[in-house]
Amino acid sequence: MEGKVALVTGAASGIGEGIARVFVAEGAFVYVSDLDKERGRRVVETLGCSAEYVALDVREEADWVAVTDGIVKSRGRVDVVVNNAGITGFEGSAARHDPEHTTLADWRAVMATNLDGTFLGCKHAIRVMRAEGEGSIINISSRSGLVGIPGAAAYAASKAGVRNHTKTVALYCAEQGWKIRCNSIHPAAILTPMWEPMLGDGEDRGARMDSFVKDVPLGRFGSVDEVAALAVLLASDEVKYMTGAELMLDGGLLAGSAVTPKRS
Repeated sequence: MEGKVALVTGAASGIGEGIARVFVAEGAFVYVSDLDKERGRRVVETLGCSAEYVALDVREEADWVAVTDGIVKSRGRVDVVVNNAGITGFEGSAARHDPEHTTLADWRAVMATNLDGTFLGCKHAIRVMRAEGEGSIINISSRSGLVGIPGAAAYAASKAGVRNHTKTVALYCAEQGWKIRCNSIHPAAILTPMWEPMLGDGEDRGARMDSFVKDVPLGRFGSVDEVAALAVLLASDEVKYMTGAELMLDGGLLAGSAVTPKRS
């Protein structure tokens, strides 16, 4: 990725931060965006002169215009956009998110960030990439975008929308004759800070971790670095024939296992 210019949303922590760090390590200049300005700037401080923080609310089209135009003015182009910013909708809330009890307001809040944000990210990535005629758009969907999740109705629906829109963007760009690729990554249980409240730091942490991944054939959480490795592949020039693809990172969860694997 030497010399590439990338924009990563939701990059102050978790998967987004991991992707930003690996992109920098691979030689890219990375624009780190997140609503959490303090944490975003702290990430940039650790990345040095190869990164810059930009304020971007993915729900606001004016922000997308300002940020993408600003990057082009400063760096001349945008090579990679990673639409990672997302919410479950029940961060810090006990509200029920099943199909019967999810409120319309909660539903719309999840869609605004996860689906509208990805739509806008793709739209403005295309707008600035078409001048060069090539680029890579990477959308972070989820295993939840391929299966039903009774307790996270809005989240699952939004990630399914991200999955499908990725394919639409890929086909549209190909139709126009541009070498702008669009692919999606579908992580399952990835060990990020969002899991910490559920795992705790007591003596039963290991047992709690095991309980959350008991149905995963590989029997463990995935790592942020594993997601970032896939993002590097998609952002690189090594797979220019790949577009409209969905890459699963779920420890074999959706491979079709009918039983829980034996543990030694």
